[in-house]
Order: sequence, then structure tokens, then C-alpha cells
Amino acid sequence: MTYKQLINNVLVRLREREISNVSDNKLIGAFVNDAKHEVENAWNWSALRQTLTVTTSNNVFNYELNGTGNDFTVLDVVNETGDYFMEYRTAHQFNDFYLNSDIATGNPRYYSFNGVSSDGDAQVDLYPKPDSAYTIYFNVIKRQAKLENNSDTLLVPSQPVQLLAYAKAVEERGEDGGISPISAYAVAQRALNDAIAQDAARHPEELIWYTA
Repeated sequence: MTYKQLINNVLVRLREREISNVSDNKLIGAFVNDAKHEVENAWNWSALRQTLTVTTSNNVFNYELNGTGNDFTVLDVVNETGDYFMEYRTAHQFNDFYLNSDIATGNPRYYSFNGVSSDGDAQVDLYPKPDSAYTIYFNVIKRQAKLENNSDTLLVPSQPVQLLAYAKAVEERGEDGGISPISAYAVAQRALNDAIAQDAARHPEELIWYTA
């Protein structure tokens, strides 16, 4: 569903005139983007799952995860060249690796995040320090950028986003001639719960907790 359609669907629920351009109602547009962000953070949606590829270079240990926008969650990291999952290590441990001991080189086994690039993407350190070209896959939840244009298309389920944006609009206006903000939020929450349940069925293993 497009950004324009989302805004108009909220306006219909508010019994307001539909728009021809998203700039015609910036308040509802802001509510839609706020709702989108909340829904995106509520679950690791299938639609937001991506694999980012890092190809290492000799003697370089810090890499930019292009396109992350620093708004992502790591699911796992795979060293495709070495055929194994890489392990996270803390910044403190990486300081020890690179500052307090002899630096090992070779195929990386550990990763740690270290700042952001000039264009806002996350940067990651690898260890051992690569001595050749190795392929590393970062499987992540990459949240969508803010919707801005008429044709920008929402990736996560649209129903909870529309209903949550409507609840925010009702709350801001104070009343809607028949539904209270509390009731509107409750309807939105049920829609979100249903959407999560449907998407979670694709990844049932992620709902299982294991003891150490």
C-alpha cells in the first residue's frame, strides 16, 4: 500500500476529505510514519529481512554496512568463505584484540559494531584482521526509511499502521464522534497482534526459548 493510500484511508475513518498529494495533509502523514515506525519495531517482520554482503580487503578491519541507515537488527552473521557463523564480541574485547596483544590475521571469526559512517550507516569491526578477500553475510532486519512520496510503498502489514495512525489522529483531535482514543488504540493493538501472529507462523523457531 502506498503512502498516499495510507493517508487517505486514515482520512476516510476520520470522515475527512481525501487528498491528491501527501503534502496536502502533513499531520496525518506524520502519524502514518510514526505508526509505521512503531509497527516495524514490534516484530522482526519477514518483509524487512535482508542479507547485506561485506567483502573484506587485505589489512582492513573496519567496514560500512551500506544502506543500514543505523536502523537495523542483526539476526546472524555468516562467514561464507569459512562456512561458519561469526560471533559477536564487545568493544572492550576488540580493544584488547587490537591494542593489548599481537594482532592475529586471517579469516574473521568475530565482529563488533564501531560507530557510523559519514552518511549514517553502521560500521563494523572484524577480527582476526582480514588478510585477503573474504565474504561475510549480515542477515538483518532493515527498517524502511520514512515514507515521503505519493507512491512510496509500505513494507510491513498495512492494517495495524492505518489503525494506529487513526488512533493517534483521534487522540490529537480529542474525539471522533463515536470512538474514544482508548478504544481506537485497542483496535490497533488487536490488528498488530494478529499481523504478528500471522508473520510469526513463518518463523516458529524464533518463538522458542532455550535454557543455557
